[in-house]
Amino acid sequence: MEVLTGRAIDWAANFRTLCQIWGIPALLIMAGSFAEPRLRAAIWTVALLWMGAACLINYRRCGRVHCRFTGPFYLIMEIPVLLAGFEVFSLGSNTWWILGAIILFGGKIIWWATETVFGKYFPAG
Repeated sequence: MEVLTGRAIDWAANFRTLCQIWGIPALLIMAGSFAEPRLRAAIWTVALLWMGAACLINYRRCGRVHCRFTGPFYLIMEIPVLLAGFEVFSLGSNTWWILGAIILFGGKIIWWATETVFGKYFPAG
């Protein structure tokens, strides 16, 4: 029996699963942007948990490099989202735009930087 590794089982390498697994929470974040702050924080927190967990699961499945780093990043981003939602801190009138940009661009920068340095997959082993 052949053991599938790398691209064959990588959710991020398949456009369909990429859209299903990370596209849905990304759409939730966009839709939640129009909600009041506490509801927005709840929606974004669920979406970030979903994306972070999916990244870490995908990393364990196939060794995808960026997932090893974006998973914890998305999970950590729940903290400022919740703090902003409960008005514990503010970055001014653009708090949510700034957080959204950090989430979006931070994930993309981590993806690009880690795969540029380490390649797409960590070696199995």
